[in-house]
Formats: sequence, structure tokens, C-alpha cells
Amino acid sequence: MTGAEALRLAVPRLAAAGIDGAARDARLLLAHALGIAPDRLTLHLPEEMTAPQARAYEAAIVARISRQPVAQITGTRLFWGLPFKVTRDTLDPRPETETLVAEALSRPFAKVLDLGTGTGCILLSCLRGMPVARGLGVDISQAALGVARQNSRNLGLADRARFEVSNWFSGVSGAFDLIVSNPPYIAADEMPSLAPEVRDWEPAAALTPGGDGLGAYRAIARGAEARLMPGGRILVEIGPTQGQAVAALFAAAGLEDIRILPDLDGRDRVVAATAGGAADRCGCA
Repeated sequence: MTGAEALRLAVPRLAAAGIDGAARDARLLLAHALGIAPDRLTLHLPEEMTAPQARAYEAAIVARISRQPVAQITGTRLFWGLPFKVTRDTLDPRPETETLVAEALSRPFAKVLDLGTGTGCILLSCLRGMPVARGLGVDISQAALGVARQNSRNLGLADRARFEVSNWFSGVSGAFDLIVSNPPYIAADEMPSLAPEVRDWEPAAALTPGGDGLGAYRAIARGAEARLMPGGRILVEIGPTQGQAVAALFAAAGLEDIRILPDLDGRDRVVAATAGGAADRCGCA
């Protein structure tokens, strides 16, 4: 069977399973099974598949029909133009999170803390864009930290990134001129309505803190000022309806210059704030 024939058979199977973008996913999974870059697939479609390639493609299609995310099947997701390893122990990096990275890189920083680091995609993207900086990523999941450490090695950033177990700030010492986080923010009553790819395959602890979805922001707001240098920044990703509530939590915690930033679709995506004090001390401690 050629790659083209396999692709023609796979697309309707995915579509019948309710997969949005069935043709796109079928092509990505075929490229993965063939061991080639997706942008090279068209050149290889006329070629006969080997038996191992055919078996790998069938296994990938079956996994996708079960609604396993493509990134978990292939093991990789591009984020900020960089390849990140993805497993069931981590969130799948999402394009809208790049809004946070872009804002982080809009000003210099030297010491960055990433709370709930997961794959490390935010921390490592920030470090790639700020060559003088060093960073610490923390998470409560040892498995996620293992993925983040591997990503740091794969990207050549292991000498500038550390990863440690911590429940938000509980295991963190020192001060930082930038704190970033994409914490769990989905309310408990919203979880059943999530797409199966998210609800059934991504770690629940990285999706929801339970309750109203704001628990992580309360913990971050309580601890942020003690870990920010004077004038240091904090940037957190939010759900599109949470901007005002998170901004109010930050204001009550004494943070200043609070802004709500939109993503490329115009939805509220990031809350940014700064610690009081002179900004020219940032990065010096």
C-alpha cells in the first residue's frame, strides 16, 4: 500500500469518529509513521509503505480515533517555533500561550520563575529569547519535571534552566525579576464539557484546581510579591472570562500596573502586573 492509499483510507475513519481536522491529523500521523517531516509528506505519498510503517500508521490512527491528542501520539508539539516533548503527564502546549511568551520577551529579564512548568515550554521559550537569563521551573509532578528537563537538554538550555518540585512557591527561595505561569484555571463544573482530547487525556491537576477555577491565582497572588524583585513583573495565563477576577486578586495583593492582554483572537489571555519599587534593581539580586 502506498502512503497516498493509506491516507485516503484513514481520513474518513477519523472523520467518522468526530475528529475535527481529520485530513490534517491523518497527514501528520502518516508523516510520523514514515519518520519524515510533515512538509515532506507529499513527496513520499506515491511510495510503498513498509510493513512496520503500515503498522505504526494503523496504531496511530486507532489512537487518534480514541481521541488521544496528536501531540501525545507523535510525542512532540511545536511551540514558539521550538519542538517540545509531550506526554500524558503534561499539558499540550497551545498557541494562545505564546501571547504570554511574547509579553515576557518585550522587556529584558535576568531571573525567571515558571510556576507549574509542565513541559517547560514557557520557561524554555523565554530563555531561548533572552540569552543572558537563567530560570527555575517548578511543578508538583515529578513526571512533568522529567519531561521539562529532557526538553531543556534537547534545546541546549540545560545549563540555564533548573527544575524542582514545588507546590507554587512552597519550595522556592530567592527573588526574580520575572514570574510566569499557566496555572490550572478551568472551573470544576466546566470539566465535563471539555473536548475528550483534553478531558480524558491531559492531566486533570494541570487543567483544574477545582471549585471556581481561581484557586491557583489566589495562591500565586499571595506569594508573588515576596518572590518578585522591586519592579519585577508577573504574567499569568487566564481563561477568557477571568481577567477582571484575577486582576482584582493581584490588586488586593499589592501588585501594580495591572493589565489584561488579549491573544491573537482578541480574547483576554494574560494578566500582567509589577511589584512596587524601582525597576532598575531587577536582575541584580
